[in-house]
Amino acid sequence: MDKIKKALKNFFFPPEGAGRFRRVLPYAILGLLTLAVFVGGTYGWEYTNSPEFCGTACHTMPPQYSAYLESPHARVQCVECHIGRDPFASRLTRKAGDLRHVVLNITKQYEYPIHAKNMRPAPETCETCHFPEKFSDDSLQKLAFYLENETNSAYNLYLVMKTGGGSAREGLGFGIHWHIENPIYFYSTDEFDQEIPYVVVEDIEGNQTEYIDISSDIDPSEIAEEDLKQMDCITCHNRITHRIPDPDVAVNTAVSKGLISEDLPFVVRESIDLLDSEYASQRDALEAMNGLADFYAENYPEVYVEDYPLIVEAIATLQEIYSISVFPDQKIDWNSHADNLGHKDDPGCFRCHDGKHFSEAGEAVRLECNVCHSIPVISSANALTTDIEVVTGPEPPSHTLTTWIALHGRYKDNSCKACHTTPASVEDLYALDTKPPVDDSFCGNEACHGNVWTYAGFDAPELEPILAEQLAELVAQRAPQPAPPAEEVEPDDLDVELTYAGLIGEMLVTSCSTCHGASATGGLDITSYASLLAGGDSGPGVVPEDLEASLVYLRQTEATPHYVQLDDGQLKLLEDWILAGAPEN
Repeated sequence: MDKIKKALKNFFFPPEGAGRFRRVLPYAILGLLTLAVFVGGTYGWEYTNSPEFCGTACHTMPPQYSAYLESPHARVQCVECHIGRDPFASRLTRKAGDLRHVVLNITKQYEYPIHAKNMRPAPETCETCHFPEKFSDDSLQKLAFYLENETNSAYNLYLVMKTGGGSAREGLGFGIHWHIENPIYFYSTDEFDQEIPYVVVEDIEGNQTEYIDISSDIDPSEIAEEDLKQMDCITCHNRITHRIPDPDVAVNTAVSKGLISEDLPFVVRESIDLLDSEYASQRDALEAMNGLADFYAENYPEVYVEDYPLIVEAIATLQEIYSISVFPDQKIDWNSHADNLGHKDDPGCFRCHDGKHFSEAGEAVRLECNVCHSIPVISSANALTTDIEVVTGPEPPSHTLTTWIALHGRYKDNSCKACHTTPASVEDLYALDTKPPVDDSFCGNEACHGNVWTYAGFDAPELEPILAEQLAELVAQRAPQPAPPAEEVEPDDLDVELTYAGLIGEMLVTSCSTCHGASATGGLDITSYASLLAGGDSGPGVVPEDLEASLVYLRQTEATPHYVQLDDGQLKLLEDWILAGAPEN
């Protein structure tokens, strides 16, 4: 040891009289070592920040890494979200704090399934690329699906997504991204924010409104302010980079991309069944996918022989889907992590928008199909055109109730037909006491009535008294008004002539032009004399001297009140005008 110390001392501190090279050499070597440490450290830092290191070398997280490679963020490094984009010193400190993960991984004590905790706030991650004040226009979404029948019948689901955003100060601040522009706080009763019984919304003036789940026994006075979380991007987009699609979604996507041939009989049904079954190990599962070939050999021998390459390709695709989606050793599959984007397979939007979060004023957090997107429309894959309704005009007062979706099945009558198409087999909506039969009409919408909305609050017992009271108010408002005194409706006592130009036109335009004006609902436009007489899709609006042929009059005298109901005085004026020959001037 002494010899080594002496040699090092002589090397770094050469004796007097040593040559210039001998004196410079120690400093040159120290410089090279420093440079090597700097370069090596830089490369080491870059490598340990790479997705490959995070996904394979360190945490050995194949499930998360596989999903990441297929995600919209496949070119964003893991550390940009999990560590942040702060100065080097801050990132180094956070990375050092994560050494505990390495220890847990080495000692086989790592948590499974893996759940990200202590994520950096969305303003430091998501919002460095996605500017929240930017307004996003509506966007059309087309989703391809296939029925689980022999021909794998194709159909498309269309949605207009109301992304929205922007600032209310600019006349914007609505749509889905309204939730980010406006401060919203919530209290959850579980670790993963799937149960949210309490929400606080703050308006532009700083006023706060509390919404409480009436099915919970939560007491807002017992909630500490520090226990509230502010809603941000991750509240909804929690699986945007690590999404594992359910078997039906994965199979439909594979078929739409041509990875699984839709020409194979029952291939959608059989593929979903194979993926969704339970297996002892991943190896057993991959082997079980070969059962697809057995199905065709037994049930469709001709297909098995003629389309064998397509069957092999389908099996390989199913094995690929399973191998990147299900990891039994890490307890991960399509059910291990809730996806908050949507509201069908997980609570998602319905954590708050379930129709049973009420304010003190009796207003609910809206559960309504066209708040965040248009009414979904299902169309055959071979359809030449598809009509998608986007509400732009005024709605009936009943439709503006925050509980309207829960009420609309109870409060219906034939006036609905003025704006909406109805199932052909239903003649009288008022007598319908169940869901309308599913078809391609608006009221028979398969995308709505053909699904089971597990997480909506329609059937909450606590909601029933509220709905009953509101329904009674609506029914009372719909009742015909009492007739005014006879002298108020006698034509001889009127200061204005009983003509279209004198009184009738103004009366009809004031009452009916919202629907039967420029928009001409049902083809009827009452804003001109000629178009009023011509009528609409159902026939002439007014036939002079013939009440029984004048559809405008008949609609107002049916047993079920019309959307806008003339009072008895107005109806008497309309009757007298028609019987007098319906003069224009």
